[in-house]
Amino acid sequence: MELQIHTEYIKLQQALKLAGYLDQGSDVKIYLAEGQVQVNGEVATQRGKKIYPGDCIECKGFEKIIVNQNNSLCYYKE
Repeated sequence: MELQIHTEYIKLQQALKLAGYLDQGSDVKIYLAEGQVQVNGEVATQRGKKIYPGDCIECKGFEKIIVNQNNSLCYYKE
């Protein structure tokens, strides 16, 4: 599955919702508070963290999200 974005960056909360991983902002807040989301290998705590091309999002229980240089989101299984 691929989602195209047409901006310089996307906020972490928006990326997780667009990917269909979490439906509501409150769900994102819980995942972040529990340390279940990492961006580029570091635990993320801010819903509004800016995600740029080349960044990797890992959310416990879901596939990795890689933001491509052409500003599209691709999903990779390991």
